[in-house]
Amino acid sequence: MKRFEGKVAVVTGGSRDLGRAVCVKLAEEGAKVVVNWNSSEENAKETLALIEKVGGTAIAVKADVTKEAEVKKLFAEAVKAFGDRIDILVNVVGGIVGRKKIVEQDEDWYNCLMDINMKSVWLCTREAVPMMTAGGSIVNFSSQAGRDGGGPGASLYATSKAAVLCFSRAMAKELGPQGIRVNAVCPGMFNTSFHDRFTKPEGREALHRTAPLRREGEAPEIADLVCFLAGDESAYITGAGIDINGGCFFS
Repeated sequence: MKRFEGKVAVVTGGSRDLGRAVCVKLAEEGAKVVVNWNSSEENAKETLALIEKVGGTAIAVKADVTKEAEVKKLFAEAVKAFGDRIDILVNVVGGIVGRKKIVEQDEDWYNCLMDINMKSVWLCTREAVPMMTAGGSIVNFSSQAGRDGGGPGASLYATSKAAVLCFSRAMAKELGPQGIRVNAVCPGMFNTSFHDRFTKPEGREALHRTAPLRREGEAPEIADLVCFLAGDESAYITGAGIDINGGCFFS
């Protein structure tokens, strides 16, 4: 029997990169997966095709998870497809959006970063918890930036990701008595379109020279960690922030 057989997982930002790898791995391990997407239907279709290829079951739901009404729609579609129980929630949605120094930031920029990286986690957690029972697991995506303050121009991204870490600990305390575990992963540099867009090539080359493992991470490696945290193997782990950065930073 596969380890997530009979379980339902909702993955926000599941259509590409790290979220896609998480969706495919959960489905391969037997979970029925709700793949949330917002900006690219084509990416979502590609993810569904990969899930079908490994023999999994999934639906794709378009929703902007920074908006309450759309989060409700996402979970309503999950219930419609797979029943009124959620076993696993993986909050992947997030982003740096751009780089701005403090003197260049305005209130709209602040709200944008906090909405994408923190409000989305809060809204989805609030919606999922009533559908979760003992044994449920929530895995939130923080970042190495949430540990070390991030790179130039990423102060609000780093701050919002630190908030995700704190929120994960708070939820672990609140939901633990119900048998629901909450953890966070803190990725460093991974080989994804995120870093293709926001990290300069010389920065990535420097990491290849100086990182203890001399390389970036690959998406399947974080999918393995998420599945570990979602599964019974980690039954006594909650409130943790797990660093996965090839040794570049130790909390």
